[in-house]
Amino acid sequence: MLQVLSSSWALMLGMMLLMVGNGLQGTLLGVRGDIEGFGAFQMSIVMSAYFVGFLGGSRLTPTMIRRVGHVRVFAALGSFISAVLILYPTWTDPWAWTFMRVIIGFCFSGVYVTAESWLNNSADNQNRGKALSLYMIMQMLGIIIAQALLLVADPAGYVLFVIISVLVSVSFAPILLSVSPTPAFEATKPKSLREIMEISPLGCVGMFLLGGVFSAQFGMSAVYGTEVGLTLGQISLFVSMFYVGATVIQYPLGWLSDRMDRRQLIMIVAIVCAMGAFLGMLSGGNFALLLLAAFLIGGLSNPLYSLLVAYTNDFIELEDMAAVSGGLVFINGLGAISGPLITGWLMGTFGAGAYFLLIATLLVVLALYAAYRMTQRSAPSGEETSSYAPVAMSSSALAVEYALEEGAESDESAE
Repeated sequence: MLQVLSSSWALMLGMMLLMVGNGLQGTLLGVRGDIEGFGAFQMSIVMSAYFVGFLGGSRLTPTMIRRVGHVRVFAALGSFISAVLILYPTWTDPWAWTFMRVIIGFCFSGVYVTAESWLNNSADNQNRGKALSLYMIMQMLGIIIAQALLLVADPAGYVLFVIISVLVSVSFAPILLSVSPTPAFEATKPKSLREIMEISPLGCVGMFLLGGVFSAQFGMSAVYGTEVGLTLGQISLFVSMFYVGATVIQYPLGWLSDRMDRRQLIMIVAIVCAMGAFLGMLSGGNFALLLLAAFLIGGLSNPLYSLLVAYTNDFIELEDMAAVSGGLVFINGLGAISGPLITGWLMGTFGAGAYFLLIATLLVVLALYAAYRMTQRSAPSGEETSSYAPVAMSSSALAVEYALEEGAESDESAE
């Protein structure tokens, strides 16, 4: 791990700072929206817009890179992010915020694609798995640090938005000033969603359902906190617990996934994660139980994403990995777009507790579908399964592709 960090520290540092900015802006908007009098459903539209932009960016960024190169795309998208972040407090209208969130989502997606292609170029077959692990840790660490920064200034003012803009601007300096060579970017032949569904029905359905779970965590957790009357410090701690759990539980579950039927593990993890959501519903104002619920939901849903990637990898060939990874991220994005909208409607109709109701429902459906799929075909043998590689739900299709490749290469090296 230290060897990977020494060779790619600039990229890792830049991505951590970028995630601090992205993690803080999502939470800050949830709090500021309440201050401005925006309702839960209005904020759900704002939060959903990020994933609309993210989906568009994942599709268009490869074309942009092939036309003008990594460095120009990276710098241009970073400039847009910094500019939009400054505009949020000057134009406090839910529709204006929705438009700006689409731009922010598009730009962050493009930045991730660009950075992850650099990451893969700086890694080799021996250390790619460690590079992916370190990349995920930096992403989680950045989001956790972001929640603490929420307390350094009044969210009703301008200072926090300026801090985010500065962090994002500074995050590009280590990457653009490093001596890492610009990687090649090859076009891949896409696969239809029907073809991917035929390859791995559980992978596709699971990715769609987890999109809703992730967008509820990333987009609506701060909105939930304001709805139930949490203090600013409590909201900061509540949101951070999702990502603390994701960092802590990822690797033990990865170890288990290489030693048992992944469908069984997916079913068990989804059930326990749903129990965490039910715990949040029944917390009754007990903040300690609320933190435990967030820890379980974040700690189990994020590894579920990696489990589904590894499970899908068991049924595809090496040449199909790029196309399949793009399809999986697209399906996840569709779920992520719908997640905040449904959450906002449920919270407006049934109260703030419906935030956890949606998460629990999605996870129960995933567990039931995993159980059903176990009756439809036998599990692949140990020789046919790929190794588990951690990947964060906030990553682009490139990170998923590299996780697929890492799983296949680790399997081959073990033979």
